[in-house]
Amino acid sequence: MSRIAYVNGQYVPHSRAFVHIEDRGYQFADGVYEVFAVHHGRLIGQQGHLDRLAHSLAALQIDWPMGKRPFMVAVNEVVRRNHVTNGLVYIQITRGVARRDHGFPAQCESALVITARKMPALHKPTLSKGINIITIPDIRWKRKDIKSISLLPNCLGKQQAREAGAFEAWMYNEQDEITEGTSSNAWIVTADGELVTRDVSHSILNGITRLAVLEAAAAAGLTFSERAFSRQEAAEAKEAFITSSTSHVKAVTRIDDAPVGNGHIGEMTARLLDLYVAYIEEKGGPVKTDRWS
Repeated sequence: MSRIAYVNGQYVPHSRAFVHIEDRGYQFADGVYEVFAVHHGRLIGQQGHLDRLAHSLAALQIDWPMGKRPFMVAVNEVVRRNHVTNGLVYIQITRGVARRDHGFPAQCESALVITARKMPALHKPTLSKGINIITIPDIRWKRKDIKSISLLPNCLGKQQAREAGAFEAWMYNEQDEITEGTSSNAWIVTADGELVTRDVSHSILNGITRLAVLEAAAAAGLTFSERAFSRQEAAEAKEAFITSSTSHVKAVTRIDDAPVGNGHIGEMTARLLDLYVAYIEEKGGPVKTDRWS
């Protein structure tokens, strides 16, 4: 059975899902996106994704293409029609179709595309196996808190990682501080046992999985710090991991080809993976989702 996409009010075969050549997303990357994980038939972090989407749309002055209730009906219908039990849903909203001009058009209807695809179910042994990452300069714009479809620097960084035989690249700013990964949030456990992830600001995209891990850690009585950390701290960390809707909680065992700790998943990372899985299966995602920048 062919995949089904939602494009501006219509459910169409994925192979015939097209947008206009003057859609501002195509012309200017004038749009935003969200990615929902689907776990055992359930959308993870639904409210968090909706709140972050609202933040991104407001920042770019793009209108919702429809009310939030019919919007979620469309999202769930795409999941149903594609028979996705475990996988992801991609949502993109652009300013819409208008004559090419840098300024915003006076009248323009937002364009909406929704797709879904199956992926393997969350598998703890795979997430625990460990990945290699590299560090690269952060060359992105200054509003990383907006989930913009303008992702060329991220793509360049991801390709650089792949060419280096790594899974991900962590980006660092002019102060030599790690900001985040090209498609994930960055975490370390310091030599002193401090759990650290970067604080929320315009410098990072506040991940929904990041928020879920923080809430799960707090519920379990674990302490953590939201602060900047340097490349040197990352190099000296005894544990590291990444979080995202597609990677969940994935152990990092090498940074710039040097082992992290003993080169295997650490105790804190393994515990947080267990806590995260239990948390999303019980709660479905983070509760407090009002911190974006």
